[in-house]
Amino acid sequence: MNAAAWLKAVLGAKAGTPRTIDATGGPDLAKRRTLALPSILTPYGMGYGPGMNGIPKPTQANLRRFAETPVVRRAINVIKDRIVAMDWQVRVRRGSVAGEIGYVNRKLRALRRVLEEPNATDSFRTLMEQAIEDALTGGYGAIEMEATGDPEVPAQLWPVDGATIRVNANWDGSADSPRYEQVVQGIGNREQGIADGSSYSNGIPLRDDQLIYIRMNPRTFTPFGLGPLEVAFETVNSFLSAHRFAGKLAANSVVQFALWVNEATPAQSERLIRWWQDEIEGTGRVPLISTDQKPEVLRFAQGTDADLRLQWQQFLIRMVANAFGLPPLLLGLEGDVNRATAAELNDEAFRGAIEPLAKLIAGHITRDLCAKCIGWREFEFVFNDLSARDEDTELAIQVQLLAAGVLTVNEVRAMRGLGAIEGSSPVSEARPGAPAVELPTVEELEGQSSSF
Repeated sequence: MNAAAWLKAVLGAKAGTPRTIDATGGPDLAKRRTLALPSILTPYGMGYGPGMNGIPKPTQANLRRFAETPVVRRAINVIKDRIVAMDWQVRVRRGSVAGEIGYVNRKLRALRRVLEEPNATDSFRTLMEQAIEDALTGGYGAIEMEATGDPEVPAQLWPVDGATIRVNANWDGSADSPRYEQVVQGIGNREQGIADGSSYSNGIPLRDDQLIYIRMNPRTFTPFGLGPLEVAFETVNSFLSAHRFAGKLAANSVVQFALWVNEATPAQSERLIRWWQDEIEGTGRVPLISTDQKPEVLRFAQGTDADLRLQWQQFLIRMVANAFGLPPLLLGLEGDVNRATAAELNDEAFRGAIEPLAKLIAGHITRDLCAKCIGWREFEFVFNDLSARDEDTELAIQVQLLAAGVLTVNEVRAMRGLGAIEGSSPVSEARPGAPAVELPTVEELEGQSSSF
């Protein structure tokens, strides 16, 4: 396949002409004039084939191995465990009216069941843990979706290894054409796939409504995301090398000194070496040396903890923390932290690393699962903890809004993920003639909290 034919297969038109997308049958109402992912036409992307094959990531084994090291594992767990432990709910989407949706309560129960029991073996926590792990490692979190047609369980979900997913850079936006493909190394004929301008022969094509693809840090020159571990790849590699050297040095497997015997003949030096290796080294005995002159110890290093390069390792840990958007405090560096700054650093970690990823996942579930796969666009998935302030502050604000008549009890219960109370008013304004409810003031609540 020559370069001209390959270029034509990628662009879908004659080489040198602007590529347009046919919106017939797809959601787009206009034709695109610019090129999608033009960098695949450069030598950076040559050799991977047109369209489906995309630009693979070449360091999956190293990324997986680095994710199992203590510092990186701590950074991943801080973000992942906090997200999967959040309280969540499925609710009516903003802009939709619950009274205008048919079987609204039945659909809400069905969506919650799909997420709580995504398949026969996984729960919501185990499913999300695997997707978040891949997203933080390589920038690709993938979840397969399949509609069942059952109104009680409208879909099922399975975790997918994001490293095996290839993105169709030539996707036209149509719901019937495949946007992704799962390709496993060693399976399928890659050369045949490139020759006929299609995908690998044994690849599994997936439509846009069949896969949730969580792409972190999206960019214009590649269809793939960029994970925090990829950003810290060189830093983690340097840290492991420094840590390995320090371990050998601390175990005395790296000799940092030498003995100099003045005016010794080669035969005497050889005899001394053999005696030291055979009788002294590794035995713990006290060596006795009788020479005319005292042997001198020549040190190659300072002989202190500075030889372990601890400050360099701490600097590398800080760089890893920066890549994940976390303060060094959460990775074990507590030297420059006090009571005044600890709370601010924890809040920074939540707002800078945990909240953006949680909102990204919630948006994908709302858009891909509820809207595309099942077809219920009136609902959305939200994490309740994202909009929560400090518990005392949140409670005080809700009490004030209730006392002023801005919110009803049911609306406050919905904000806290609780069910509605039957017989209460569904609107914000109090109903005429409704019995007045005595609500505690903020000063009374603060007095109760201080009494504890």
